[in-house]
Amino acid sequence: MGSPKLIAAAVILVIVAIVGSMSVFTVRQDQQALVLQFGNPVRAISDPGLHFKLPIQNVEYYERRILDLDPPVQQVLLSDQKRVNIDSFARWKIVDPLQFRKRAVNSAQFVQIFGQRLNSVIRGELAQSPLISLLSDNRARIMEKIQAALVEPAKDFGVQLIDVRIGRTDLPKETSQAVYNRMRSARIAEASQLRAEGEEIKSKTQADADREKVVILAEARRQAETLRGEGDAERNKILGAAYNKDPQFFEFYRSLQAYREALDKGTTMVLSPDSEFFKYFNQSEPGASR
Repeated sequence: MGSPKLIAAAVILVIVAIVGSMSVFTVRQDQQALVLQFGNPVRAISDPGLHFKLPIQNVEYYERRILDLDPPVQQVLLSDQKRVNIDSFARWKIVDPLQFRKRAVNSAQFVQIFGQRLNSVIRGELAQSPLISLLSDNRARIMEKIQAALVEPAKDFGVQLIDVRIGRTDLPKETSQAVYNRMRSARIAEASQLRAEGEEIKSKTQADADREKVVILAEARRQAETLRGEGDAERNKILGAAYNKDPQFFEFYRSLQAYREALDKGTTMVLSPDSEFFKYFNQSEPGASR
């Protein structure tokens, strides 16, 4: 009789253990949970730790961490009729698991639905902005307006929208080539204009320099002639004074100068010995009478 009782007790313990394990679940720090009964939400649990439920109930877990939403790149037509490729992204987290399950069911479904809405809001906002706005300080203001337009729709999903950003703004390939060609043509035209202006400045500067050169040379020649005339006059004055003091010595000195200039190396002269040119060679002493 003891054995059937032990078996029954063991079976009861096993059943209790199974039922107990089915009634206990754990929520991690990075999770929040939703208790379901027959597929219908019963309660949401956001506190981490050990929790209890009925064995017939099951649990779905949702992230508490900030998640990414990175929709595909889309082409947008701006207000200045330029087309650009916009790569946007958002940061979000689930704050109401029950509402999130009702509207989106799961994260993949939410990313698909809300990603389309994000792209739609971006298209609508950028359609009112020129390209220069995306390349200036107005870019931050545009992103703020986009985020403000998505905050309330996100709450309908039980989601808190943390941030919305436009990551990259690229021109389409064909547009990029056209813009590059226009920029290249503009730079070539600007370079030609600067080159022409430089040549004009060069010609003007060179003409001014040539004119100034002529003036400087003319003034220098005038001063040189003046100084040369003054020097010749002073020389003649000195020579005249010297001649008046000793005419015979001065005549001898002038003859020596004439000899030095006439009798260069290799000079051949045919003159009579009693020629006037050699009169000082025929005298024993300078100044003696012939």
